Amino acid sequence: MIMKNKIALSLSICAALLAISCQDGAKKKVKQEGAVVENKGATIAGEYYYSEDGAVLKGATFIYAVAMDDMAQELGERVAQVKNDVYDMVPVLVRGTVSRNPALDQGQEVWEQMLTIKEIVSVGNAPAAVDIKIQEEKKADVSN
Repeated sequence: MIMKNKIALSLSICAALLAISCQDGAKKKVKQEGAVVENKGATIAGEYYYSEDGAVLKGATFIYAVAMDDMAQELGERVAQVKNDVYDMVPVLVRGTVSRNPALDQGQEVWEQMLTIKEIVSVGNAPAAVDIKIQEEKKADVSN
């Protein structure tokens, strides 16, 4: 009987810990030394492109539109110092939240998900390698 109670108690504790750990971290607030600090969301690595018209973060399996706010502009300025060409993308590591792009609800053709940058963790010191390079080749004149 005592063994069954210990097992039941252990299972209850495990279930409670699991429920607590599975809460949405992006929406939680953490109390730190008397102040409430908002959680900065997930850490995301990718290649960043910024222009006055828009910004994107591209990873191996995703492309996010980036909310055009002060953080996006600050990251754009830091990336501009590294770029060799206006179209270069630079590796970055940021913390932020990903949500549905509100422009979709307005019928616009945009990326489905939008990243709101909360913190800039790091910026690469060289542009990312180009995935596709377009090269013009001269064709030989075959008219005889």
